[in-house]
Amino acid sequence: MGLDKILAIGGKPGLFRLVTQTRAGFVAESLLDGKKITVGLRSNVSVLSEIAIYTLEKEVPLHEVFQSIKSKENGGKTSVNHKDEKIKLEEYFFEVLPDYDEDRVYPSDIKKVIQWYNILHDNGINDFVEAETESDTAGEEE
Repeated sequence: MGLDKILAIGGKPGLFRLVTQTRAGFVAESLLDGKKITVGLRSNVSVLSEIAIYTLEKEVPLHEVFQSIKSKENGGKTSVNHKDEKIKLEEYFFEVLPDYDEDRVYPSDIKKVIQWYNILHDNGINDFVEAETESDTAGEEE
């Protein structure tokens, strides 16, 4: 399962898997406890495949950041907890993404990325190579 079906919903802890769409919104299942919720169209919802992290040169898609964390941790969970001190989180993130923009990436963003990675890892979602990457390389060969 790719990140295009994984959602972050404003005001709700954790991540959610898109189950189905309805006329008034959609149904999502929590990756933390498996409970299903209905979400209205007015809710603040972010699809993980659409999120990127600012660097000094460009925006790096979240799946690339997750892949970097996975490589650093040899496929395991992160060596830091999302509740650790700000300085420890920033040091860890510099190891994962050395040129991230400190002015635009806040400690709260780093906490979310680490927490989301661990939630995905716990749910067996650890294939962060996106389908777009394959189509991009196919376009370059032409």
